[in-house]
Amino acid sequence: MPKIKKVLVANRGEIALRVIRSAKELGIKTVAVYSEVDRSSLHVRLADEAVLLGPAPSKESYLKEDKILAVCKELGVDAIHPGYGFLSENAGFAEKVEKEGIVFIGPSPASISTMGDKLAAKQAVSKFDVPLVPGTDKAIADVDEAIAIAEEIGYPVMIKASAGGGGKGMRIVENPGEIKEQMERAISEADSAFGDGSVFIEKYIASPKHIEFQILGDKHGNTVHLFERDCSVQRRHQKVIEEAPSAFLDEELRAKMGQAAIGVAKSCDYYGAGTVEFIMDEKKNFYFLEMNTRLQVEHPVTEQITGLDLVKEQIRIAEGEKLSFTQEDLSISGHSIEVRVYAEDPRNNFLPDIGTLHTYIRPQGIGVRVDDAFEQGMEIPIHYDPMIAKLVTFGADRDEARSRMVRAIGEYFVIGVKTTLDFSKEVMDHPSFVSGDFSTNFVAEHYDPEEPLGTDEKEIEIGAMVIRKLLEENGNSRPIPPTSKKEGNSNWRLRMRND
Repeated sequence: MPKIKKVLVANRGEIALRVIRSAKELGIKTVAVYSEVDRSSLHVRLADEAVLLGPAPSKESYLKEDKILAVCKELGVDAIHPGYGFLSENAGFAEKVEKEGIVFIGPSPASISTMGDKLAAKQAVSKFDVPLVPGTDKAIADVDEAIAIAEEIGYPVMIKASAGGGGKGMRIVENPGEIKEQMERAISEADSAFGDGSVFIEKYIASPKHIEFQILGDKHGNTVHLFERDCSVQRRHQKVIEEAPSAFLDEELRAKMGQAAIGVAKSCDYYGAGTVEFIMDEKKNFYFLEMNTRLQVEHPVTEQITGLDLVKEQIRIAEGEKLSFTQEDLSISGHSIEVRVYAEDPRNNFLPDIGTLHTYIRPQGIGVRVDDAFEQGMEIPIHYDPMIAKLVTFGADRDEARSRMVRAIGEYFVIGVKTTLDFSKEVMDHPSFVSGDFSTNFVAEHYDPEEPLGTDEKEIEIGAMVIRKLLEENGNSRPIPPTSKKEGNSNWRLRMRND
């Protein structure tokens, strides 16, 4: 298979930048696509070429499959990297790409299709001795049948959408009286979100750990795992903090879960980068949850502990190369933690916030990595995911990585929007996180959004004045507005509490 010479990145933001940078290091030309609201974005500036797709809404820009393919033909593109989100797990799009003679930097359409349907995935992996959560292996719509199944496996149970993810179409049921209403809600939400109202029932694991394994497979049948990530700190079933490796696993369990993850990949002849997700109960019993057939948001922590560039590995696999290493060649070096910095208000149920980044200063120093796509003065658009950046730290061990994260958060200045930085520092300092003894219920059990911040407006105003003075002394002429009670959005307020 010939080498890739020009790749179009069918995405935006930090993941588009991430892919463009690795492609450039491999000597590959890059094409960015963008919406009208992203015209001044960093990925547009960094790429060798850039093409406007359309207005801000995703369906009129980043989801325009035919437009993206037309750009590829016009500019002589020979490969597409989908990033994550948008078209990355769209089997139909991957198939269109291949039919046009363009390389899709990802798994086969068949693998995407199989693992994109949770029921089909369960059926596929059942042949490879992979532990499955007790429950149905087919879609169910009859309430009486659902009640009978729930009685058999025991309450509480989870009603889950077969398609999609992100917590949509999921309902916990504690008793038979709730089944009918919760099934109807789950079906309606799944149909609205994914165009598929199929749901199934599983035993609900009450206080699980969320452990996932990064896998790589080539087109020659070689598959390895790159160890685990612990993604148990979540809000609304979505991850906010990830780390690698997990403090909860020993070597024996790691090896056992790693082999199960490889089995999941083998079950659908997987090649490329992918992630196999498991839930684990308090007794360390683990069960297959799902497989994400793309690069994960949290992939940097795996890169930090293995020394691999996963985007480069994706490209090499897409070019038909064999993996240059075996499982025995891989080992864990140190510890890494990733904090997702969202433009959200943790004090208001993590609702998204929008506005202008009047002040935006990244942390620096040894063991600190920031994957972002913003600069001071840019706006956080309402049309897309509110993630501003991924703040990643690396240390010789977990305690150093955690301490380094606390330090890095303290150096991260954001004025203009509310962020999750203060929340993330609270997590880092919490005894349960420090000990590694926490589950996916961490936020619900330990975070109180009603707790006062413990600062007054005078402190905030003084803090903002100090920042403005420091920036002016360093030649920053951009005006920095004072922080007001009405805004309540200065990360100084958060820092005053932290420090």
